[in-house]
Amino acid sequence: MTQGSEAGPLAGMKVVELAHIMAGPVCGLMLADMGADVIKVEKPDGDDSRRFVPPSIQGESAAYMMMNRNKRGIALNLKQPDAVAALRRLLEEADVVIENYRMGTMERLGLGYDELRALNPRLIYCEISGFGRTGPYAQRGGFDLIAQGMSGLMSITGEGPGRPPVKPGAPISDITAGIIAAMGVSAAYARMLQTGEGQKVDTSLFEAAITQTYWQSAIAFATGVAPGPLGSAHPLNAPYQSFRTADGWINVGAANQRNWLRFLEVIGAPELGEDPRFANNHDRMQHLPELETILNEKLATATTETWLDRMEQAGLPAGPVLDILEMQADPQALARDMIVELEHPEAGPVKTLGHPVKFSATPASIRSAAPVLGQHSREVLSEAGYDMADIDAMIAAGAVIAPRPS
Repeated sequence: MTQGSEAGPLAGMKVVELAHIMAGPVCGLMLADMGADVIKVEKPDGDDSRRFVPPSIQGESAAYMMMNRNKRGIALNLKQPDAVAALRRLLEEADVVIENYRMGTMERLGLGYDELRALNPRLIYCEISGFGRTGPYAQRGGFDLIAQGMSGLMSITGEGPGRPPVKPGAPISDITAGIIAAMGVSAAYARMLQTGEGQKVDTSLFEAAITQTYWQSAIAFATGVAPGPLGSAHPLNAPYQSFRTADGWINVGAANQRNWLRFLEVIGAPELGEDPRFANNHDRMQHLPELETILNEKLATATTETWLDRMEQAGLPAGPVLDILEMQADPQALARDMIVELEHPEAGPVKTLGHPVKFSATPASIRSAAPVLGQHSREVLSEAGYDMADIDAMIAAGAVIAPRPS
């Protein structure tokens, strides 16, 4: 029995994931959460993220388990012809393949787009690379850090002019590329169901990072000037940023004029509304450093909780700056099922993040923990038509990796 959910919007989609670490696995994770049967194909020593330790839980990489829930796992040694033949058989019946290998790797295995299209015309072939499969950088490998730097994202992130470039704490290029790829795959799948024809879906970390610069690119297109970093401030509206309080930080979104005047009432500074430096959003942006200094002094007179209570009563958008553990315990995160517990065969109870899209009729679900290496090799190959004698022979020859039967 497969793990694809009968309830999810992508129930019935068959996916082969030939991807490692993050961008490709995020794509597979999104599809799996939405009901697709995702078969993750690993090399004999597993996805590199299995070695991203510490932290680990009972010897299992926390990073790997986060990215690979809801998937079935098979391990193949693609240096052996029998393993390549087994993979080809899986791809013959698949709706989608996800790969983030170096350019040319799939072609050397005889599994490039043209070969697979001839084998399975319905197949959606999703490629996620550093820079995309065309253009002068197509041959380059890519990492999240490199994509963030080259996209301009690091030039607009940080405390301000003259400070060192800063990378957002999360691997935003990797994660966004995986989400964009899942969007592309879903669109191509809808088209395939209409026409019976698959297609190639090609995206990259570089393009994913560029999409994070919409506001700043709009400014640069309009002015010819490259925006710089503003800390937590907004490039177009003020005040819309973090401010220091008596015991920490608070985020305030008082960008439009109504909220600006409401904010001044809350902090007891109506006179700032008459100050020509801050009369409207244009003036506030022109005098942002002065405004920040004044507002930090005002907000430092009370605690974050006190300000949040007052701002909530006034209907002013505001929120605390939580750390990750605080976020995971937040009642809204819990109410929205963004923190989920699963039972892992080796690690026992493990927590993971929930799916961020709620469907009214076909809900996504978090059904199973990440596989141990080769956990489903026998099961998947049996479904593909291999008998147990052939499977055991491939395991003995090292073409397939699987745990000993319990």
